[in-house]
Parts: sequence; structure tokens; C-alpha cells
Amino acid sequence: MFLVDTNILLHAVNSDSPSHEADRTSLESFINGPEQWCLTWGIIYEFLRVATHPRVFRKPLTLQEAYGFIAPALQEENCVILPETGEHQNILEQSRNETHRLCGNLLHDFHIAVIMREHGVEEIVTRDQDFKAFPWVRIRGIEQANSRNVTR
Repeated sequence: MFLVDTNILLHAVNSDSPSHEADRTSLESFINGPEQWCLTWGIIYEFLRVATHPRVFRKPLTLQEAYGFIAPALQEENCVILPETGEHQNILEQSRNETHRLCGNLLHDFHIAVIMREHGVEEIVTRDQDFKAFPWVRIRGIEQANSRNVTR
């Protein structure tokens, strides 16, 4: 199982992105592939926030369009939404002690990484190199992710 980061979803939906085609194809392979993949509610809300933001997208989506893009994936059996568990605080404290220079914008990625750790998910598909700050997370590149997902 692996987690898909917000930036992959945003590139997949944004036809102006140079990574659009690769990330759209990757997302489709995750949705149609045999391997379980996951998101968090924080990632979903971040996707909705950025995709509808007029200062970020040249042609921002409406909330209905953005949710319409992500909702079908959430219905797939191989897509799992990872919640915080009752162990979240303990894992947060352990993870905080293992992470250097933890502040500012890195805290959103840290939250995702802690949730991943709670569920034993070690890999993330992302274009965000900040996840290298978390020793328990491995970044899976797009090419690597596509090669492991054979369509159903």
C-alpha cells in the first residue's frame, strides 16, 4: 500500500501543468490497478482548496468540479482513506523526536507522514521532496509507481 500526495492529484487535474499527462496517467493506473493506495482527508481537503483557488490555477475549478474529479476514486475498493487513530499522539511524539527542523509548512507534510506511520504505510507517491525529512517515509517516483500498477 502507498499514499498519493496532493500534488499528484493537482497535476492530474490541471491541464496547464507540465506534469499533467504523467500524473493523470499515474492516477488512472492507481485507480484501475490491483494495489491498495491511500489518501487522507487532509489531502482531499487540500486538493479541493488548491484546485478551486483563483490565485493558484489559471482556470480554477468550481468546488463541484474539483469534488467530481476526486469522488470517483474514493468509491474504488482499492482506495483507502487513512484516519488518525487513538495512537496518533504517541506516534506524533515519537516522530517529532526523529525529525529535525520541524516548523512552518513542513508541519502539513509531517501530519501526513505521522498518519502513514500509524497505518504502516511506508511509501508516498509525490513530487514533494520535503518528505525526505521523515526517515520512516520512502518516496516512490511516478515511473516506479506506474511500473508496479498493472491494470485489473
